[in-house]
Amino acid sequence: MTYLHRNSPQSPASMVLTKVQMDVLIANTPPKLKNGVECTVDWAITAIARLGGYLEHRKRTAIGIQVLWRGWLELETLCQGWLLHLNLKLRY
Repeated sequence: MTYLHRNSPQSPASMVLTKVQMDVLIANTPPKLKNGVECTVDWAITAIARLGGYLEHRKRTAIGIQVLWRGWLELETLCQGWLLHLNLKLRY
């Protein structure tokens, strides 16, 4: 995923993420950043890093692998909760 981010950041995020993962990232995006969201690999990596504690500064520092892993684990946890919620909605 980081290789794709470096070489073709404008590729669609659907190349590396499932629909559920993209829905969770869109739902978790702050309101100020939701206007005109393009689901690219660059957007997905930044959104995952934000889940891992990455703070976007004016300088736009590089995203570290540790922050990206923390964000990925948080994304997986949120996706499990998202799917559990959908299952409950269908059941009741």
